[in-house]
Amino acid sequence: MTNELLIDQATYLEAGIHIGTKIKTPGMKRYIFKIREDGLYLLDLNTIDQKIRLAAKLLSEYESKDIVVTASRIYAISAATKFAEITNTKLMVGRVTPGVFTNPNREDYSEPMIMLLSDTRNERQAIKEASKTSIPIIALSDTDNWIKFVDLVVPCNNKGRRSLALMYFLLAREFLKAKGLIKSNEEFNYKISDFEAKVEIKAK
Repeated sequence: MTNELLIDQATYLEAGIHIGTKIKTPGMKRYIFKIREDGLYLLDLNTIDQKIRLAAKLLSEYESKDIVVTASRIYAISAATKFAEITNTKLMVGRVTPGVFTNPNREDYSEPMIMLLSDTRNERQAIKEASKTSIPIIALSDTDNWIKFVDLVVPCNNKGRRSLALMYFLLAREFLKAKGLIKSNEEFNYKISDFEAKVEIKAK
């Protein structure tokens, strides 16, 4: 039912959080609700909602300083940056450098306890690094994402500006609630638009 969701169903649908691609990987098949007439796969909205709750709860079990968030696409960078700012977690933008989690001799060496990825395709190196050191991985995953080594899949449209803004808005809000830093949604003093990229990407 709508009133059981983290946010009203209309907001979810308007953000296109459930709209996938025309490609379906074996691992993402279980999260697909149906296929549209134009060939796009649609993700199950209730599952998305449940996975956001699980992801926020799991992240809240760690100290903020031990959480790394990765983002490579412009829309994800904007949303993840706001998330990291609000939650005091560490953000890695762009390509993760080989050795950053596995080579203690590097100046930028980091030892996260858990990672939140925006896209397994663009952030493959982060997965390689994390899998070598047994760092748990939570990943926002579209229908075309491969999810090998991912411990918690959060199915969603991880390419759209509004979808990513809504995802990180909800993750940040639920994280603070799970941490006990706020008691209600009303205490979360941010808007979804605060997480949106301010620059539009023009289709080529």
